[in-house]
Amino acid sequence: MTEPSRVLNPLLRQRLMSADAAAALIRPGDNVGMSGFTGTGHPKAVPAALARRIAQAHRDGEPFKVGVWTGASTAPELDAALAQVDGIELRLPYQSDPVCRERINAGRMEYLDIHLSHVAQFVWSGFIGHLDVAVVEVAGILEDGRLVPAASIGNNKTWLDQADRVILEVNAASPDLEGMHDIYYGTHLPPQRMPIPLVRPDDRIGEAYYRCDPAKVVAVVQTNAPDRDTKFSLVDDASRRIAGHIIEFLQHEVKKGRLPRELLPLQSGVGNIANAVMAGLQDAPFDNLTAYTEVLQDGMLALLKSGKLRSASATALSLGAQALAEFERELDFYRSRIVLRPQEISNHPEIVRRLGVIAMNGMIEADIYGNVNSTHVHGTRIMNGIGGSGDFARNAWLSIFMTPSTAKNGAISCIVPMASHVDHTEHDVQVIVTEQGLADLRGLSPKQRSQLVIENCAHPDYKPLLRDYVRRALESGSGRHTPHLLQEAFNWHLQAQAGERMGGLPKA
Repeated sequence: MTEPSRVLNPLLRQRLMSADAAAALIRPGDNVGMSGFTGTGHPKAVPAALARRIAQAHRDGEPFKVGVWTGASTAPELDAALAQVDGIELRLPYQSDPVCRERINAGRMEYLDIHLSHVAQFVWSGFIGHLDVAVVEVAGILEDGRLVPAASIGNNKTWLDQADRVILEVNAASPDLEGMHDIYYGTHLPPQRMPIPLVRPDDRIGEAYYRCDPAKVVAVVQTNAPDRDTKFSLVDDASRRIAGHIIEFLQHEVKKGRLPRELLPLQSGVGNIANAVMAGLQDAPFDNLTAYTEVLQDGMLALLKSGKLRSASATALSLGAQALAEFERELDFYRSRIVLRPQEISNHPEIVRRLGVIAMNGMIEADIYGNVNSTHVHGTRIMNGIGGSGDFARNAWLSIFMTPSTAKNGAISCIVPMASHVDHTEHDVQVIVTEQGLADLRGLSPKQRSQLVIENCAHPDYKPLLRDYVRRALESGSGRHTPHLLQEAFNWHLQAQAGERMGGLPKA
């Protein structure tokens, strides 16, 4: 065992043990709160040891599953390791692991997909059961027992508060992020709730460390394992064009006087399109920008470095290899410009509304009336989950959803007559963007929305079919406010499903 230089508390030094010994403290049926958010700050050793223990139990004919609660997605050494041995009874609140996805869609794992801002209060209220164990990665333990957070906060404060037993992984590979975190301990359940005193994106209202009763800590495990570096594809033409439409729209809003020249705080979902938008902002005529978001990606880091972005508030870092190297090289520069918060604050609907956030999130599909599906393929198979998009979309100053106009090399339209699953209703969706163009839906009736979405956002191959659908729905007299042909509203999804079963994806 290496010298415990990051474990300075004498009492907790006495609880140093191996990952296997720590995993032995987790019992069948336990609900386990794991740290981690979008591939960073997750425990690296204990989940793998727990997976080995579960696999052995199954070989011995003994049932062994646990509930796995996290901040959001984690990494293969957590989600995939436990899913591969059928060790997860219930997963929440967000996942992006292919093995988990397969198990969920096969009915072998239960999945609770909820708004990220709701998780903490659900746990505090006991809505989803009792939290037995917290397994939380930290960067260090101070002499007085306070914990130095790692590269993501997520739900860690809640896990440490609510769990009966706490297992800490102290990761020597975690960069020294002291001073970057803002852990707020002022949230309460109704009727004791008080206003959260955050009025600017870079306000610091909490503490730099986690509190945790040392008596609850049953194990401390030392690791030296870097976080997973996020893999981003090169920005493609579709993403670049989507970004161009959004930036042109923001310029128009400034010209109209509906946005200040420095815009309003930016929130951006995860992925290549989001990074393309951030890259486009480098050359856009906006300065002194701020961000109030969930995850800080490569594009925002570059904006901070160039000075375009003054500050960024998030709950986690999610950086590619080059961006991570830059971040660690210039850590002191970023320390004063980045604030990492618990996700109950980073995603808090009231704060999002008060700050007037510009929310930009991805989707799987949108229908012609502006309803958005961001979670399910053909309405039945979960992809990842709603994540924080709903926290931001309903409360944002501007709610923007973006996607390429087609999927599967053009075989599927992402603009459809009726969304097969609705995560964000037409009431929460203000702007839809594809590489074809942008539809500003504010102030429009359903029929007006359908015309704009079809003409501005649909791929040319699908526009005639969508126009014909609306025309025939109007002529049918079934309802002229939101015209639909219910007998064929999901035909495109049915044809795509049939094509998948036959090994191809014919166009509608």
